[in-house]
Amino acid sequence: MSVIHGSFAKDQRWILPAAIAVALFITVFGIPYQQLLREKSQLAASANAIAHVKDQTKALQQQIAAVKSPSAALALARKEWQLVLPNQGLIQVLPGAGAGSTDPGFEPIVNPGGADLAPSSTTTQQKVVTHSGFLSRFVSTLEFWR
Repeated sequence: MSVIHGSFAKDQRWILPAAIAVALFITVFGIPYQQLLREKSQLAASANAIAHVKDQTKALQQQIAAVKSPSAALALARKEWQLVLPNQGLIQVLPGAGAGSTDPGFEPIVNPGGADLAPSSTTTQQKVVTHSGFLSRFVSTLEFWR
């Protein structure tokens, strides 16, 4: 037997305080914890970016150390930019015809009299369209749209 007070039964009166307690718990602990997790992931992403920049800096420092000597700097200048010291000349030796080049300039000259100038055996047939109306003539002039 339950005593009804207002619109709630006596055994249902705990629902409102429990809902308020859950709302307070979410407000006090849940929202700041979410912000903390978000900031922690941003901090991890920033740490990864810093590590990547440090790796790049280390690689660049190694390249600087490799080019620091005058002989290495001269070799790099010759190789990459084709630079030479004053009063020196640069000679480039190009690959010969048998070097496997795909340049057609290295191919032997073809005699024009011996060239096969006959039409190929595969011919394309063009369809003949009779134009009866304006619309069909207009569409046939715009064939390149197909």
